[in-house]
Amino acid sequence: MSKPKILVQLDSDKHASVFDAVVAVDSGIDQILQYRQVAVKDVEGLVHGAMFTRGPADLHQTAVFVGGADVAGGEALMEAATNCFFGPMRVSVMMDSNGSNTTAAAAVLAAARHVKLAGAQALVLAGTGPVGMRAARLLAGQGASVKLASRSLERAQQAAASVSQQVPESDVVGVATGSEEETALAASGVDVIIAAGAAGIQLISQQTWQICEQLKVLIDLNAVPPLGIEGVDVMDQQRTEGNVILYGAIGVGGTKMKIHKAAVARLFESNDQVLDADEIYAIGESLEA
Repeated sequence: MSKPKILVQLDSDKHASVFDAVVAVDSGIDQILQYRQVAVKDVEGLVHGAMFTRGPADLHQTAVFVGGADVAGGEALMEAATNCFFGPMRVSVMMDSNGSNTTAAAAVLAAARHVKLAGAQALVLAGTGPVGMRAARLLAGQGASVKLASRSLERAQQAAASVSQQVPESDVVGVATGSEEETALAASGVDVIIAAGAAGIQLISQQTWQICEQLKVLIDLNAVPPLGIEGVDVMDQQRTEGNVILYGAIGVGGTKMKIHKAAVARLFESNDQVLDADEIYAIGESLEA
């Protein structure tokens, strides 16, 4: 008789995410063990508890999910978790702090439905944030040339250099969008625009994107007014305006939820999986096939 599926949720926040717990239940998990305000120093004891209570043959029935609002903190927790493993003594791990990986994957997959990403030109607004950097990384990995934008050119260039290191032989450049004129210049000649900014901040006006003759897809990941892309509705899902296809945050959200559930389920297929941005995107691709 197989053992129940146990998900150990490591969350850096004051309260462990109810959202992540509900998705886990909907993914078919039998038991969730939630830990809140987890620091790096706490990880070894928690992960060893998951590793050493079941034999190697049953370790695929236990997995670790790293969440919380702090993405950098989540990355540190995930690294600490994987450093606990040795030989066959390991469990699968997924990191999706602040929904960064599943959201970025859903956005890039939405673009890929309408544009062949290999050779495409893409602009990621607010690209220095956790979702923006992951979207840029995924776009570059699919062969797109990426303009990674920030109000600060220095920050944009630093983030672009980081993505370029992660994706060898990629074409990623940092651009400034501190003014409407700079934003218009950055948007010129692109096929895809993804806005990944903080809630309630408009990143590009409708007047600006409407004069982009090459533009094919607009994706806004902000659900709080004012939206990141003026003229895109939060519910838009493949709505067409002229020659441009529009997606709003909730329009992308359905794909994000499917990816999240499928990724959690995938954790229990074996005990040696580490699901970060690229692996989660590949799961999304399999759902689109």
